[in-house]
Amino acid sequence: MKLLGIHHITAYTKDIQQCYDFYHHILGMKLIKQTVDHQTPSVPHLYFGDKKGQPGTALSFVEGDFKDGNDGIFAYSLRVPTDRSLYAYKLRFDDYNVKHDAVIQLNGRHALPFYDCDNRLVYLVSDETNTGVLAGTPDDASPVESIHQIYGIGPVLITVQHSLITASVLHQILKLERTGEYAHTASQEPVQVFTMATGGNGGEIHLLQQNTEKAEHAGIHHAAFRIDDIEAAEQMLDKAEIQHSGIVDSQYFKSLYFRDISGVLFELATDEPGFTVDEDIDALGQSLSLPEQLESRRQEITDQLKSIRKDAL
Repeated sequence: MKLLGIHHITAYTKDIQQCYDFYHHILGMKLIKQTVDHQTPSVPHLYFGDKKGQPGTALSFVEGDFKDGNDGIFAYSLRVPTDRSLYAYKLRFDDYNVKHDAVIQLNGRHALPFYDCDNRLVYLVSDETNTGVLAGTPDDASPVESIHQIYGIGPVLITVQHSLITASVLHQILKLERTGEYAHTASQEPVQVFTMATGGNGGEIHLLQQNTEKAEHAGIHHAAFRIDDIEAAEQMLDKAEIQHSGIVDSQYFKSLYFRDISGVLFELATDEPGFTVDEDIDALGQSLSLPEQLESRRQEITDQLKSIRKDAL
């Protein structure tokens, strides 16, 4: 079994309409899927991504309340083509009154920290000097110019009290390589860099030791990694005696969920069948998509869901 890069990130949002407005109209990301939480069909679940809805570009949101937590994923990053793209977004943030900080460095690459509609810390990270896992395809219909558009998920940042445990899971179990270290901008604490596949922004996990007893929860549910063989992944977790969900069919990919001892939730997900299994590329995200087991309840579910207004801000 091989890890091929980051697959997607799933987070909570307090308001699904505000989430759509922010991530599409301000950040310029394409809505690639409107669906629901399969366990609670009254809860909306949106996926954003590149033009084709490719693995490695997807960022998904479930409407729900944030919960406090001690350990976990404290930030994700979004890839943009160049350093100049960061400046283009800075101007855009100023136009829309989006809070942001000064440009910093993440593992030697320029990055722009900002705060989304849920006041969650997110980074835009430049691909200008990047090599490794490929990014996605710009969308001509985006409100952001194609030369500056977000086109992939970048490094995932994790903070835990027991970093040795999480580092062991990343290296010993998932076979990521520890390829570097840098100082965190705010705390100056060392950040360990773990790399999967060909590495770069699309294949890095950044691990930071948490030195406070309790950290503010960022409302990020899990990080998913791309795998080439789901059955081999299940055997790997069984051999390591790591409890997991068993293979879950999420309609657009098959996956396994597991937690490390620190409480970080990871998902291992296949590329296939992909987000175009039930919609053509040009129709992605245009209508409500439901799994087969919920299709008979479409009218009931539609009546319960908030309607997403797609008109421009």
